[in-house]
Amino acid sequence: MTRGLRMFESLSNEEDVNIKIEVCGPMSVNHDKLHVQPRYIVIKRCSGLNKNTYMDVLQKNFWFKVSPYLLLLILEFLFEVTETATQNEINNHLELGKQFLARGQLSDALTHYHAAIEGAPGNYLTYFQRGTVYLALGKAKNALSDFDQVLELKPDFRAARVSRGNLHLKLANYDLAQLDFYNVLQSDPYNTEANELIHRIQPATEHKDMADVYYSRGDFVNAINLLSETINISPWAAHLFELRAQMHLENEDLLSAIADIRAATKLQSDNTDGFLTLSTLLYQLGHAADSLKSIRECLKLDPEHKNCFAFYKKIKKVDKHISDAENYIEQNNFKDCIISAEKILSVEKEVKMIIYEGKRLLCKCYAKEEEYTEAIAACSEALELNPDASVYCDKADAYLQAEMYDDAIREFKSALERDQNFERAKEGIEKAKKLQHQAERRDYYKILEVKRSATKKDIVKAYRKMAQKWHPDNYQNDEKMKKIAEKKFIDIAAAKEVLTDEEKRRQFDNGEDPLDPESGRMNMPNFHHFQGFHGSPFQFRFHFN
Repeated sequence: MTRGLRMFESLSNEEDVNIKIEVCGPMSVNHDKLHVQPRYIVIKRCSGLNKNTYMDVLQKNFWFKVSPYLLLLILEFLFEVTETATQNEINNHLELGKQFLARGQLSDALTHYHAAIEGAPGNYLTYFQRGTVYLALGKAKNALSDFDQVLELKPDFRAARVSRGNLHLKLANYDLAQLDFYNVLQSDPYNTEANELIHRIQPATEHKDMADVYYSRGDFVNAINLLSETINISPWAAHLFELRAQMHLENEDLLSAIADIRAATKLQSDNTDGFLTLSTLLYQLGHAADSLKSIRECLKLDPEHKNCFAFYKKIKKVDKHISDAENYIEQNNFKDCIISAEKILSVEKEVKMIIYEGKRLLCKCYAKEEEYTEAIAACSEALELNPDASVYCDKADAYLQAEMYDDAIREFKSALERDQNFERAKEGIEKAKKLQHQAERRDYYKILEVKRSATKKDIVKAYRKMAQKWHPDNYQNDEKMKKIAEKKFIDIAAAKEVLTDEEKRRQFDNGEDPLDPESGRMNMPNFHHFQGFHGSPFQFRFHFN
């Protein structure tokens, strides 16, 4: 701005500006002609122009001469004001970045460092600070790019070189790490951090080489242990996790392989092959929902990925059928549950654990639907694939429904062999024993000829039907049948009382008869609601519409 002021002041000095008026011949087509020469304003006077016209021309040409300098002066002023405001904003972003970093709010700190770099792209310290935030966030690729930029702007910045060397070490770029540490130690031989880090390189490379040797010999356990030592030194090296995952697969440790592949995908976010492998392994475990999530990550990175898309279509169907079956169980809609489970088996005919999921669901839903034969068969097939304690209990429940109490107790005991603390199996054994004892007496469900899953409405309907059938008045002319009917009618009334009372029904389902004298809770069936008794609790009639 000072330069602009000096130029303007020089031009405004009357001694520095000479006005030269020349007379020309008669005026033709052209108007007054103006020539601007260095330090002169020259006006050629044409005939026919008076003095006022000359002065107007002079004034116009003076401002013509001055205007560019005024514009320059204004622009320079605005630039200095803007530059001052921008620097203040940069300083503010840097200060906020430090504050957020100190509080551990890394994402917020990163946002302000981004803004500071946009305002001052030549500040190496800002790149360094942002690089340290990237490191804390585990974004190695971004941190490495910032440290490269720092050292390009200031090659002798030791702290950045040590940080970059450490990053290369974590990424298993051992040659590059050694080069950075060596350069630091050349100028600062006693640099503690560089000396400590450079001595980690040799053990890491030696363990990796030995792991390769053991792996080639088929000694997976020692290979995994040695490679794990290298990973401890280089925990951001995605390729090392992928290698160890392969070793785990060779050693038939699917869960450990999945953990390593998952770690590799986090370290290398654009790893489509990693997500496909992860999805495949999860599917083999029978985890269709998790498998679907992983394959979607692959398609986010590459929507046209041929293998990922084909696998996605299959998993989506399987996951939907499994989800539908589980939802139908919650809704007590066991017929549709059976249909969904059968669809799973129609889609997948090879992967063992997905087939197991279909069989497991069939086992449960057939048992709930009281189709005992189909339930026991499905449970047996599921247990051949995976001897799970819950499936043993589902099979035991099917045996209970079929009144095969000894078989039910055996299956519950098998569940306890798989999991000795499994409460469902412990409770199931007690329930089976009580039901076995109860079976020697009356079964209220059998008396009313209803399923154990019958609703209260179903029970009342069955009661009315049985009461009408076995009412003693129907056998007035047959004393023998009348006595049988009287006993039957008492049992029918008792069945109705127990099964329409929520608490009593719960007791009965758990193997206790609330009307059993031995239980200490005996209550005789209530007949007070029957009208028209004449000396006998059976001398009345029902009136049906």
